[in-house]
Amino acid sequence: MTPERRAHSPRPQSTRKHSWRRAAERRTPEGSATPTPSAAEPPRRRPQRRTAPQAPSVVQAALYRDGIRVSSPTTLAETYRELRTRPDGMAWIGLARPTEAELLSLAAEFDLHELAVEDAMEAHQRPKLERYGDTLFVVLRAARYLDAPEEVDFGELHVFVGPDFVITVRHGAAPDLSAVRHRMEDDPELLRLGPEAVLYAILDAVVDGYAPVVAGVQNDIDEIETEVFSGAPEVSRRIYELAREMVEFQRATRPLVGMLHALMAGFAKYGTDEELQRYLRDVADHVTHTSERVDGFRQALADILTVNATLVTQQELGWGLGYPFAILLMAVVCVSLYFIFKRRDWL
Repeated sequence: MTPERRAHSPRPQSTRKHSWRRAAERRTPEGSATPTPSAAEPPRRRPQRRTAPQAPSVVQAALYRDGIRVSSPTTLAETYRELRTRPDGMAWIGLARPTEAELLSLAAEFDLHELAVEDAMEAHQRPKLERYGDTLFVVLRAARYLDAPEEVDFGELHVFVGPDFVITVRHGAAPDLSAVRHRMEDDPELLRLGPEAVLYAILDAVVDGYAPVVAGVQNDIDEIETEVFSGAPEVSRRIYELAREMVEFQRATRPLVGMLHALMAGFAKYGTDEELQRYLRDVADHVTHTSERVDGFRQALADILTVNATLVTQQELGWGLGYPFAILLMAVVCVSLYFIFKRRDWL
């Protein structure tokens, strides 16, 4: 829907209640009456609950025209009003862990699909790319390496891209979208290309954020290899923890390869600018390289775990009574299985 239609034409009323609209409505069952207190029994006074006011989660909102910021509204309502008065403008709204009311407000203003809105509310979604009419919905998994605990922290980002708006909903600390905004504002020629350019800049930021994670994991694997051959007792636990993180990392990067190729397949259909086409191909190359590195990490950790198990076994057998104990244990197991099978008439 174009900005002019939002500004001057009433929105048609749907005959079907969407689930996200139902969540915002409070209704009593049909035909029921609000109960009134009896004359014989005075109404009970309920203790008032004091709740701290919830701060708005709008991180930043801005309106752009020809690649230049022309306004910085402070609320969603103000953003809507200013966008209606600027039919040739683009709104870029960024939120972090938004409330349900804020998402419902955005859905009503920009005609966001109910399924996409529900995904943005619940989070914990797999990376994906879906198109609802003229709105694109993208889910990304960002990652960052934490030096102190030597672990990978994952965040989730939902992006709505329409003809004249970009909405980002961030769940987690990563990625730092303020850096993306500053980068785009420093390049008005690129920002002038519209919401698609913002989407590709976000994709590029997420993929570039994988590089420090890859470097940190590679360093961890090198340390683990040293610990394995030095006989460190806690190395097995560290291997398992890092392997679990690599499973999450793989779930973040592998679907992104297909998503970017799907965007590239739509270049001709949606008339994507040639500069953006080159930009997206570069992002696709980087994420393919990262995905291959993650696959290699998982295989390396599996090999290290096998070597560690072998070394532990050798240390046990290095005990003077290790071989007799191992033979005795095997004999006990075999005899026990024989009597169990004999009792059940399996032999």
